[in-house]
Amino acid sequence: MPLLRRVLLIAALVLVLGFLVLPVVVVVPLSFSTARYLSFPPPGFGLGWYRIFFGNEAWTNAAVMSLWTSLVSTLLSVGLGVPAAIGLARGRFPGKGLIQALILSPIVAPGIVVAIGLYYVYARFGLIGRPIALILGQTALAVPFMVVNVVSALSGLDRRLERAALSLGATPWGAFRQVTLPLIRPGITAGAVFAFVVCFDELLIALFLAGTGAVTLPRRMWEQLNYNLDPTIAAASTLLIVLTTLLMLGAEFLRRRSARLRSGVSNGS
Repeated sequence: MPLLRRVLLIAALVLVLGFLVLPVVVVVPLSFSTARYLSFPPPGFGLGWYRIFFGNEAWTNAAVMSLWTSLVSTLLSVGLGVPAAIGLARGRFPGKGLIQALILSPIVAPGIVVAIGLYYVYARFGLIGRPIALILGQTALAVPFMVVNVVSALSGLDRRLERAALSLGATPWGAFRQVTLPLIRPGITAGAVFAFVVCFDELLIALFLAGTGAVTLPRRMWEQLNYNLDPTIAAASTLLIVLTTLLMLGAEFLRRRSARLRSGVSNGS
């Protein structure tokens, strides 16, 4: 019976992994196809579609737009999310639970609802179709990920370290800068990585807010998917997969490093 249970568990795991991963993995060989249209299996392999991607100004401009707007949105999410996380983790005030729920609501609410709401708000200020609308919209989605990561980092921090620094004459800002910030920095960095990935991959915000003035890579892929099914889309998708995978692996490394650092400091104290 234990053997049968193990076999069934392994079979279920393989099925789930295949269901989740196979559609993503299939894109990679398609990006190297020599066919003129998306077809599987590819009749041959080459780098032609990658050359087209990097040689086409529309694709490269979209990639650059995604990169710089995502970077700006990530920086804004750090500037907004870190103080908010500190306030939520350390503060005691009426309505704290409601404020936390509102900050995290973009994660819970359907993306289409968030995009429509932001569209009507930004339209009143004449921002639709400008990069600033895209940046602010992406920031609204990225801040919750920053808050979650920093709150998690702060929750595992030994407050006695800060009190010890204060007892030795450090100011509250000095204790935060010299003790707290180095310990939560991996959490901040991990949150920034998640924020960047969310911003870079976001499609609905780009469709509703950016217009033709700020075409991102996901939006360019969406337009090509509707009008021209060639393997350039697969090449762009593969580049996105590689970038996202590397960033997520980096975030996981930082998360584990942060956990080890907090554990080592706690044991040392």
